[in-house]
Amino acid sequence: MKRYMIERELPGVGSMKPEQLKETAITSNKALAQLNGRAQWIESFVADNKTFCIYLAEDEAAVREHAELSGFPVSKVTELRIIIDPTTGG
Repeated sequence: MKRYMIERELPGVGSMKPEQLKETAITSNKALAQLNGRAQWIESFVADNKTFCIYLAEDEAAVREHAELSGFPVSKVTELRIIIDPTTGG
């Protein structure tokens, strides 16, 4: 599976209450279940008016299908090639 970052424009998402975020996650999980393992949500980072989500997916089409099923818009999909972190430097 490939790793993707999905950018979503969601006005006001950064001020959502925990219960609203929980419902959002439930909706996403239901859509993922319909994809039968073709995509997996790893985590999301929430800013004021955007989210940046990390997914594993067989291809970009699976990411976009999740967006359609869940009703969450996709502004940009970027395939992530390599992960580096402080330990990469030794």
